Amino acid sequence: MAETNTGGGIWEVLKKNTMLIALVLVMAFFHFYLIYGQGNPRGFINPATITNLISQNAYVIVLATGMLLCILTGGNIDLSVGSIVALVGALAGVFMTNWGIHPALAVLMCLVAGLLIGAFHGFWIAYMKIPPFIVTLAGMMLWRGLALVVLNGNTIALSRENYSGYWTGFLSYGKGHIGTQRVDELTLIVGAILTLILVVTQIRDHLHKSRSGYAAESGFLFGFKLLLYIVVMLGVTWLLACNKGIPVILIVIAVIVAGYHYFTARTVPGRYLYAIGGNEKAARMSGVNTNRMMFFAYANMGFLSGVAALMCVARLNSASPSAGTGYELDAIASCFIGGASAYGGTGTVAGAVIGAIFMGVLNQGMSLAGVDANWQQAVKGSVLLIAVVFDVISQKRKQSA
Repeated sequence: MAETNTGGGIWEVLKKNTMLIALVLVMAFFHFYLIYGQGNPRGFINPATITNLISQNAYVIVLATGMLLCILTGGNIDLSVGSIVALVGALAGVFMTNWGIHPALAVLMCLVAGLLIGAFHGFWIAYMKIPPFIVTLAGMMLWRGLALVVLNGNTIALSRENYSGYWTGFLSYGKGHIGTQRVDELTLIVGAILTLILVVTQIRDHLHKSRSGYAAESGFLFGFKLLLYIVVMLGVTWLLACNKGIPVILIVIAVIVAGYHYFTARTVPGRYLYAIGGNEKAARMSGVNTNRMMFFAYANMGFLSGVAALMCVARLNSASPSAGTGYELDAIASCFIGGASAYGGTGTVAGAVIGAIFMGVLNQGMSLAGVDANWQQAVKGSVLLIAVVFDVISQKRKQSA
């Protein structure tokens, strides 16, 4: 029988969607604070701010997606991603500016370089059994040093202006009118279709759980959760339509997130990552090639670091040896804030994405509110600590139950 206990169901819905609800509340707080506290009539939730939020935090979402796979294997992390971003970005600048290589070929070469760096880490971690912390700490220093060598300590501007346009452009059709507001019609159509797909998918999964005898929310709670998703989707769609349309970078992010969500939630290798994090010895005895999966997690992290590097180079239209500083901390914090367990075996791609957006909202909201940069770091550190403490307490309750 499907469980329909309303009391427990409410707690489960709130628990599973805590960060999404917190994200909405934080955005609302900054919005009203800017309007009534600082006299900014546009507030925080406006088309330009949301578009900037997406473009400025695209790299965090990509890195957090890859970092999640490392964390799932047992709470392992990759400290080198910021340095990989610097090195791959440096290579991109040299390829396109100094060597005159076509952007398409340069992008392919950079992605291969990121993959090879990740595979290098994966070899020492998976097959030589060197702790990930040590390997990636060494990589953090090694790749940063090579980035300085490649660029000779200088920043170079990209000579291929059309390269940046590939990443920083917008997908739009034309402006229509809804009342007095001019909107991009294509954005509204795409947003409506994606919202419909989300609704159909959620209803299908809910019916499957109910018919298969799995625990499922009551109809009221499921409707509440679905309404929350719809409001968020349509709200973002409207704000983008009121600006320049759909950012190209958002399409890239959506493809990456959707692909990795499917991989972790619907494929056998994806479930192996959770099994390794839950109990590596048991997973190995069950026939899982734990070495191969660990190698994959870190090779994949290198590949996604390469993707993030290409995004950063396009956004800044330059390559700098100081690029990527602190990116590893943003990615790790996003995963833990989004619900990943510090012990491994627990976490979702959607949660990591919400955590990344949450970090971006904090950064942008506090900047617009005029909060000192030092206090911004203190606030983000406190949020991360609270998230990890909550995870540790939850794990202890499960063990004592």
